[in-house]
Formats: sequence, C-alpha cells, structure tokens
Amino acid sequence: MKKTVFLSVLLLFVITATGLSANAKMDRKQASQATLNSVQSDHVIRVYGPGGPLGPIKEAAEHFSIETGIKVEVTAGPESNWISQAKQDADIIFGGSEYMMQDFIFNHPEMIDTKSRTELYPRATGILVRKGNLKKIENLEDLTKNGVKILDVNGAGQLGLWEDMAGRKGIIEGISQNIDLSVKSSAEAIERWKSNPSLDAWITYESWHYRLKDVTDLVELPEEEKLYRGTPIALTKITDQKKEAQQFIEYLKTEEGHQIFQKWGWK
Repeated sequence: MKKTVFLSVLLLFVITATGLSANAKMDRKQASQATLNSVQSDHVIRVYGPGGPLGPIKEAAEHFSIETGIKVEVTAGPESNWISQAKQDADIIFGGSEYMMQDFIFNHPEMIDTKSRTELYPRATGILVRKGNLKKIENLEDLTKNGVKILDVNGAGQLGLWEDMAGRKGIIEGISQNIDLSVKSSAEAIERWKSNPSLDAWITYESWHYRLKDVTDLVELPEEEKLYRGTPIALTKITDQKKEAQQFIEYLKTEEGHQIFQKWGWK
C-alpha cells in the first residue's frame, strides 16, 4: 500500500515538473518572439548626406513618419563626420549635386546601388549678402567692385559654381581678385560667415538663405544668369529595408514632397 502511494506521488511530481518545464519553455519562446517583434517594429530608415539638402529632407522625413509610422533618421553634414557610421547602417544616401554623388560612388563603390539612383529637384544659384546689404550688391558685376570681400566654397556641390556664372559675363578675373576666403565645405563657410563680419558676399545656392535668414539677405539673379544643380538620392547596397527605404524616396517625389523642397528654395 505504501509502495503504491509512493509511486503515485512520484508520478504526480514528474507530471507536474514536466508541465512546468513545458510552460517555462513556452514562456521563453513567447518572450523571445515578443523581443524579435519589438526589434522588427523598431526599424529605422537611416539617411545620410551633405548639409545643403538637410532642411527639406528632414522635414519630409517627419511628414512621412507621421503618415506611415515608419521612422526616418536623417544625418547630414561634411561626409567625414558620418561616413564611418553610414558604412554600417545607411539605407539611403543623398547628394548636394550630381557630381557630388558621382564622387561618392567613385570613393565608396561598395555603398551605392547605382540602379536606384534618382534625381529629386534642382536648386538655383544666387548671392548671399549681409543683412541690410550695406554694400548695395545687386548683381554679379557688383562683386567685382573694390572693397567687396567674397566667400568661396571650393567643393560641397559648389565646385566651379562662381566661375561658370562669371564666365558667361566675362568677369572671372574681377570676381577672382575679390575672393577673400575659400573653404571646402558649406559647414565651414557658415562658421566663417558668422564669425567674420568683413565677408560681404557668398555665391552659392538660394536654398542656403532659407537656412540662414537671420544672418543673410538673398540677391536673386535674373533667370538667364542662374545655374541649376541637382539633388540625387539612392539606396545603399547594404540596406535590409529596401522596400521601406524606396517608399520614402517615392514620397519625396510626390507633390507633397515637392512642395516641401520648394518651401526650402528648390525649384
């Protein structure tokens, strides 16, 4: 009798232990799946590029995220500041001009899915001057006057910009003589513009005025004197969110996306 009771108790213990073990495995599996689902739902489209187009792309990203629930994180500025991270997690790369994107492809052939490369919208050149325009600069010819100090960005989508514009009017030498400072990036140009009030003018894109309204006035040139450069964008080869990333690019090409770019000075 005692032996029978003992065996019954032992059997009940084994059954209970087995049930607890199975439940524990199920709980762990459910917890693991929940964690995986959480990670998947926390995916972020990571977008990198130069500082020029940051304003419209960041604003468009905010609108896109609200409409779709897909988070987009935009990082912009000099390439040296973000390229190391971009090589690890970039889904999209944009450029400040077509030649900038091509240079990026030359320098990082492993990064860009060239078949996905597309053009967004062009932006026009203009002249940025100090608030109040005390030097009374109204056109390109005024930049050749004695005492005018010009800031030049020799790169960052602006390589050769002023020379192409001046060459049409035969005033390359006059403008060249008045270039007081040349820098390699727009970020450095902004820093120097703010810290050096002796600089009078900067031949650049009209769009920069919309980022610097507190420290610039815009001299808009006649249409026939403007130059336009593009704003390319492309998927990376390393993205694991191709569908969602392409969806964001397609949003930028919609009328709503275009209006955002126009608000920031694009055509």
